[in-house]
Amino acid sequence: MSCRYYHCICCRCVWSLMIQDILREPVWLARLQPEDFRALTPLIYSHINPYGIFELDMDARLPFGQAA
Repeated sequence: MSCRYYHCICCRCVWSLMIQDILREPVWLARLQPEDFRALTPLIYSHINPYGIFELDMDARLPFGQAA
């Protein structure tokens, strides 16, 4: 894993904590419209990959001829 990957994870964690702190305050929660909540959702869930991680080995060839 690269340092950039861990940096992104940490930033998303901090952003999630900041959103939680803001939404705890009733004044801010009352000001938000449904559109605002839809805009917040990608910030919280965009790091989730439902397909897993696929690592490509560009030095190896796929065995197409052996499948028959």
